[in-house]
Amino acid sequence: MASCASFPSYFPLSFHLQSTEFPNSSRSFQSGTLVFSTRGNQAPSRIRSRTYFARMESDASQSSQTVQEDVRNVASPSSSFLSVLCPLLKFFGGGDPSQERNEVFEVATSSISSFARLPWGSKSLGISSYPSSYLQLYEFEACPFCRRVREAMTELDLSAEVFPCPKGSLRHRTMVREIGGKEQFPFMIDLNTGVSMYESGDIVKYLFQQYGQGRQPSFGLLESTLFTGWVPTLLRAGRGMTIWDQAGKNPPEQKLELFSYENNPYARIVREALCELELPYILHNVGQGSSKSELLVKLSGSEEIPYLVDPNTGVQMGDYKKILSYLFREYSDK
Repeated sequence: MASCASFPSYFPLSFHLQSTEFPNSSRSFQSGTLVFSTRGNQAPSRIRSRTYFARMESDASQSSQTVQEDVRNVASPSSSFLSVLCPLLKFFGGGDPSQERNEVFEVATSSISSFARLPWGSKSLGISSYPSSYLQLYEFEACPFCRRVREAMTELDLSAEVFPCPKGSLRHRTMVREIGGKEQFPFMIDLNTGVSMYESGDIVKYLFQQYGQGRQPSFGLLESTLFTGWVPTLLRAGRGMTIWDQAGKNPPEQKLELFSYENNPYARIVREALCELELPYILHNVGQGSSKSELLVKLSGSEEIPYLVDPNTGVQMGDYKKILSYLFREYSDK
């Protein structure tokens, strides 16, 4: 792991990493979508896509297989439900996300959403063994199954590179199709082990097995999603689901960094905005008892969440309202 002295001056104790030692072997899981083949300390030079259904033998068969997977994915009950839900929520939602909002309504609906998921995603369990390189998560904020994975990351005190994939995505959904073979979320890549996978339940089990000292996922974390996981999506009227029509076409040179934890109502509102702008960012989960609390205090002078660091402009700020104003002003095509 890089020493503190090697970190950029704007973020003296950041978790930015340099070269990573990759394992010499490939690993696969039952959910199975992708296996990275790696050698020594070089990043994967080729990604071999192995779907759960079949191995792709040629470009022609790969195209055919991808079409078949897309058809199966679109035909699934969950996808069909979302295809109806997304336009409805957008229609009844809060309109242009860059405009001034009703603060009472925003905080109330986000707080009730947090209450619905109260047992999960608020504190660190203090059991993690930390990866040497960031996990990569392709997801969108309003998705209840993506939420399940973020809750697990908070409990395991894990940071991740987040690539938001809202409806109408300009960049990241294409990346998921090219890497994994289908457009399904969440999608996680772990460069430390060469593993990539779909299916939120499998991802959560993997994270606890790999970084939670083999512990089982927290009681109710997996099962509860079907009952209360949709509450934030519905109460927030689809915020964090669809790309803003004036989002910037090009991503910033460096990823923004957000100190957050999954069940914080104010951090949720900021993550929704990052998703609607399709801004990739490094998510530092700082739940109760997190090892990163000291770093947050050194940067901001307090443990208040959320806290944003933008290395592209040198801006560092808390207060979710100021962060929203900054993001929509700085990263729009207006």
